[in-house]
Amino acid sequence: MSVNKHALAVFTGTTPNIGTTAAAFATAAQVASLSGQPVGLLCLNLKSAKLHRYLGVDRPAVTLDSLRPELRAGTLTPDKLRSAAYTPPSCPGLSILFGNLMRDQAEFFTPDDMEHLLTVARQTYRLTVADVSAYWDNAATITAMRAADSRLVAMSTALSSFQEDGQRWIGQVAPLFGVKPAELQGIVIHPPWKNGGFPVKDIRRETGLTVVEELKVTESLLTQLDSGRLDNWVAAEQQGKQAMRRTAEHLMARHVIAGMPGRSSQPWYRKLMGHRNGVTS
Repeated sequence: MSVNKHALAVFTGTTPNIGTTAAAFATAAQVASLSGQPVGLLCLNLKSAKLHRYLGVDRPAVTLDSLRPELRAGTLTPDKLRSAAYTPPSCPGLSILFGNLMRDQAEFFTPDDMEHLLTVARQTYRLTVADVSAYWDNAATITAMRAADSRLVAMSTALSSFQEDGQRWIGQVAPLFGVKPAELQGIVIHPPWKNGGFPVKDIRRETGLTVVEELKVTESLLTQLDSGRLDNWVAAEQQGKQAMRRTAEHLMARHVIAGMPGRSSQPWYRKLMGHRNGVTS
C-alpha cells in the first residue's frame, strides 16, 4: 500500500471489449471530482486505443506514439506531459494522454520507455490511472502492472471471461512477472443483455479476488460511447455520476488522497478514512 506519495492505479481486463476503459475513465473522473487534485489517465492499450473516440476526439493533437522520442531519450518532463494531455470540458482536473495510434509499431515501445512515462506521471499527478490491455504480451501492460500501487482487474459475468481468461492471466501469467493474485482486486462488468451470466459470489469464489465494484453496461452508456460523449455520461447522466464512485473512494482512502474542502466531513469519507486507520464508529 502506498502512503503519502503519488500513486499509480492500473486497470486491466481479463477479456477485451468488456468495458475496462469506461471503468478506468469513470474512476479517474470521480477521483478528480471528489479530491480536486490533479489526476492523470494514461491510455496504454498499445494495439487498440479507443479512448479518444469515446471522447469525440477523432484526431488528437498529441498521442502516446508522439512522445516516443522523449520516452526513448528519457527527456519527458512533467511540463511536457501536461502539455500533451487533453482535459474534457466536463471533467476539470482530469488530464488524459491518448494512446498509441500506430498499431503496427506497438512492439517498438520498451519497458524502459514505459518506466520513464510512469515515473514522470507520478511526478505530475496525485493519482495516475493507467488503462492497459487484456493481453500481457507488451511492454505497457507488464511494466504498469509490476509498478502499480493498486491493480484492478475487470471481468464480465460470462464464464469465459472470469474463469478461462481470468485463470490464464490471474493464476498463470501474472505470477511470472512478480504480480501475486492476492495483489489484485476485481471489477465485475455486467453486460447489457438481461439473461445469462453468473452471480458475483460465483465470480469471487472462482477467481479468489475481492470485488471492489460492479459496473452495468447499459444502452445509455453504449450510446454515449458510440457518439463520443463518455465524459457527458459521467458528468451529466444519473448512472454515470455514480459509476465507479466506490472504486474512486477506495483508491482515495487507500492512497491517502484528501477530499475537497467540505467532503472530508461527509459520512462516506469519514468511514473510509476510519476504516483505513483501524477506527470504527
